[in-house]
Amino acid sequence: MERAVTSPTLDLLAEISALCSRAVELDEVLGPVLRLLSERVGLHRATLALLDDEQGVIRIEAAHGLTPAEVRRARLQPGQGLMGRVIAEGQPYGVLRISEAPDFVDWTGVRARGVDPSFAAAPLLSEGGCVGALGAYRLDAREHELFDDLRTLATVAALLAPLARPRLRSYAEPPQPPAELRLQPDNLVGRSKAMRGVFDLIGQVAGTTTTVLLRGESGTGKELVAQALHTHSPRAAGPFVKVNCAALPEGVIESELFGHEKGAFTGAIRERKGRFELARGGTLFLDEIGDISPAVQVRLLRVLQEKEFERVGGTTPLTSDARIIAATSRDLETMIEGTGFRADLYYRLNVFPIRLPPLRERKADILLLADHFVELCNRAHGRNVRRVSTSAIDMLMAYHWPGNVRELENCIERAVLLAREDAILGHHLPPTLQTAEASDTEVHQGLKDRLAAFERELILDALKSTRGNMAAAARKLEVTERIMGLRVARYDIDPQRFRGDRSS
Repeated sequence: MERAVTSPTLDLLAEISALCSRAVELDEVLGPVLRLLSERVGLHRATLALLDDEQGVIRIEAAHGLTPAEVRRARLQPGQGLMGRVIAEGQPYGVLRISEAPDFVDWTGVRARGVDPSFAAAPLLSEGGCVGALGAYRLDAREHELFDDLRTLATVAALLAPLARPRLRSYAEPPQPPAELRLQPDNLVGRSKAMRGVFDLIGQVAGTTTTVLLRGESGTGKELVAQALHTHSPRAAGPFVKVNCAALPEGVIESELFGHEKGAFTGAIRERKGRFELARGGTLFLDEIGDISPAVQVRLLRVLQEKEFERVGGTTPLTSDARIIAATSRDLETMIEGTGFRADLYYRLNVFPIRLPPLRERKADILLLADHFVELCNRAHGRNVRRVSTSAIDMLMAYHWPGNVRELENCIERAVLLAREDAILGHHLPPTLQTAEASDTEVHQGLKDRLAAFERELILDALKSTRGNMAAAARKLEVTERIMGLRVARYDIDPQRFRGDRSS
């Protein structure tokens, strides 16, 4: 007799269905859906894999609880492992213990942790056949739980399949931009629609010597884009020279850009080459171009028009073939109206504009970026932070990020340094994130309230890791079951929200 789907599972499926119905692209729902499967059903390392027919491999699109680097390294051949078997056969598959499956491929390292969980996976079916699979583990599963997991995953896979089809078509097309620009750890990170638009523009202009104007707020990654444009240009073997126009006084910037002759001014004790000379055969990146003075604007316009300039104090014309990439966080159009920026220089620079979206417009990238920065900080500081807690994720997603990606990076580095175990908790994040709007708490808290908030967070984390098992959570926190029951009641916590169905 077929088992009925439990009410908590129906509520979860209804929530996932609502997410998928509102989404336009797979990236918008992947993170939330995999997280819901983990937190609400008790599944571990929920993973979505898609078949890339063009490359003949199975790519892991996302996996809850793994770092971006671990996800990127995962590649399976069709038919390889349990996920590959599900995709090859187009049928759901489950095993009560992975030790009983000789074809299991341990790319997530679950066996190294000394556990023997169950595994269930369901296919993503399209008109042309199976296009991917959704799989997950469960610790200490019983047979009826494996059965329920297969049904749940099959339903969620059916909801995700329509959103996965455009991603499959993009695999089969020539990569735009070049594949190495996508999610490269030391370059650009992003999978949102807004960032894919930026990648497309980079792919179109990177192979040329066209002048590029990068627009965007401070901290959005304009210098990274400039570096990417140079790296993937015909001038990649040449120098990449950077000038921060906002950091140089007016009396110094001309000498920095164009160089000076010996004796041109007090302190000019020797001849000096400017950045335009140093960038010959390469790229010159002019950051914060909107901050240069009118006098420097005139000289810069001449270089762009005639490819000629003179050093300060010199009369001999020098030529420049450097490619110009400029960047600004200011509204140049408004500055032109107020005569703060020359219109003719603006049109010379604005040949190929690229706007970098602020972080608040690419919320789908926040968790991906956070994982990326956690990985970088672990390597830099010798830490072993492996995840970001639910409360911290909620705060990251609720914050408006006026400092954009740079502010997020600084927040994660601080949190990694403060974390004493393997997880970033909400109180590890800076006070700027812990406002009433971001964390639903009072701005000013006394010691008692702060301790209570910290205690509640520890209890939530323990219940989450034990799938709502009060006794196991009490042992984890080294308190009695009676104390655990009193604290759960005091903080109005519902352990059922972390528990999968265990009925027979």
